Amino acid sequence: MTSRRRFLTITAAALACAGRSTAQPVHTWQGVALGARATLRLAHPDAKAISARVASEISRLEDIFSLYRPDSALSELNRKATLQTPPFELLECLSLAGAVHAASGGAFDPTVQPLWAAYAEASAQGALPRADTLHEAQALTGWTHVTLDPAAITMRRGMALTLNGIAQGYIADRVADLLEAEGLTNILIDTGEFRAVGGHPDGGAWPVKLAAGGEVPLTARALATSAPLGTTFDVNAQVSHILDPRTGRPARPNWREISVSAQSAALADALSTAACLIEDRASIDACLAQFRRVKLEAISAA
Repeated sequence: MTSRRRFLTITAAALACAGRSTAQPVHTWQGVALGARATLRLAHPDAKAISARVASEISRLEDIFSLYRPDSALSELNRKATLQTPPFELLECLSLAGAVHAASGGAFDPTVQPLWAAYAEASAQGALPRADTLHEAQALTGWTHVTLDPAAITMRRGMALTLNGIAQGYIADRVADLLEAEGLTNILIDTGEFRAVGGHPDGGAWPVKLAAGGEVPLTARALATSAPLGTTFDVNAQVSHILDPRTGRPARPNWREISVSAQSAALADALSTAACLIEDRASIDACLAQFRRVKLEAISAA
């Protein structure tokens, strides 16, 4: 099984001040964020301090969303099936996930983590899960069994959530908010999903190239791309990492790649993932139409 983790890259230029030159040397910071190599490129007189604050914010958000940190809020929820006074960010992200779940007819569902675990464990042995294992895992899915409330998030014991199809976009949105508050513009954030604040420092939009070919110009907008066979569970690269909670099976490879733009990276991330589990173009369009200012930028059949 290949890893879904990607590089994280943030590029930003200082906000223009009337009558003054804003030319600044580009400061580059490298480290680890979201479990991947991270690069921040900032043209700003306070770039070092801003880079440190961005890295701190990403780490804080990982303490909420990461399945790889045993003390994260999400890990605690998965262990105990309840989380008292959950962080606002977790509630907000799960609320958006619930909206995409409804719009997609249940295709997008964070409760697929037991299915993911079953496939990952079998994949490590060079196999696929047995039918009875999948049946048991699928019995532990179902968004209707999750209750969101500022006092507590609860779900049936044995269930577990994954936010791999939305949290990377959500973190990109939060980092964009932080940098904009620092007085920066012309920002492009890449956490595997793209979020642009303003346009390119040289004028115009940020040109974001698609793996399947073509380019999407981004200005004050987000873009996410999902590919059912971009990450797989088998050596033949035919068993998709995107799992359908309604069947317990991987996404059918009807689509090679789907790119969606939206005002937020979290929404673009979730909708591009959901679209991979929708079998026909008309139904994808109907799903996306339920959200304002969302656009299907590119879709290629398998």
